[in-house]
Amino acid sequence: MPRRTFVLIAGSWHGAWCWWKVAPLLEAQGHEVRTPELPSTGADQTDPATITLESWARFVADIVSGDAEPVILVGHSRGGIVISRAAELIPERVQRLVYVSGYLLPDGNTLADTARQDRDSLVPPNMIPATGGVTCRLRDNVIREALFGQCTDEDYEYARMRLAPEPLKPLVTPLRITEARFGRVPRAYVECSQDRTITLAAQRRMQVAMPCAPVLTLDSDHSPFFSHAAELAQWLGHL
Repeated sequence: MPRRTFVLIAGSWHGAWCWWKVAPLLEAQGHEVRTPELPSTGADQTDPATITLESWARFVADIVSGDAEPVILVGHSRGGIVISRAAELIPERVQRLVYVSGYLLPDGNTLADTARQDRDSLVPPNMIPATGGVTCRLRDNVIREALFGQCTDEDYEYARMRLAPEPLKPLVTPLRITEARFGRVPRAYVECSQDRTITLAAQRRMQVAMPCAPVLTLDSDHSPFFSHAAELAQWLGHL
């Protein structure tokens, strides 16, 4: 099995901590794994008012540009728009894009508009903007069902204690990608059939518009890095 370099990008409210099960499983297969902390997420203390989709994408692009070989960029949920834009900036440095129940958007679309079209999602009606509108959080009473429905109590508590406010500006920024750059990078998708954040119907609508291959379907909630870590790592490692 060829040795790959994986760069794993967490989704909204999450940090690099969410990959703690998947990363060592990939490393055990002989791969190199990086889990960078996007600015103003997880443990990073960057002022969220300074965060844009472009600043996140360039942060990832700078990390990837230093590698000798092209990498596999993996984006969970909101991380999908970050890896898409990063691939537009440096397509020659990306071997493959992998969307783990991720937002796979066409040029000009925003995550916020796409999320609101997913009528069965628990997230858009339960997002609470902070005073000033710089960040948002999710109502406490839906966190478990929306994000961690199949996770153990231990994993849920681990995550709940680490969830952080999400910078809002990237969510309302139109994604800018082109067929000539982003479009030349192969892309794969991990479907989560029990997802209450991005429903399976929404995941499949995005794939109809922007086909992916291969596609893995997991009988999973929105957090397969916890609830289906072994299956996810096994599949990723053999891409």
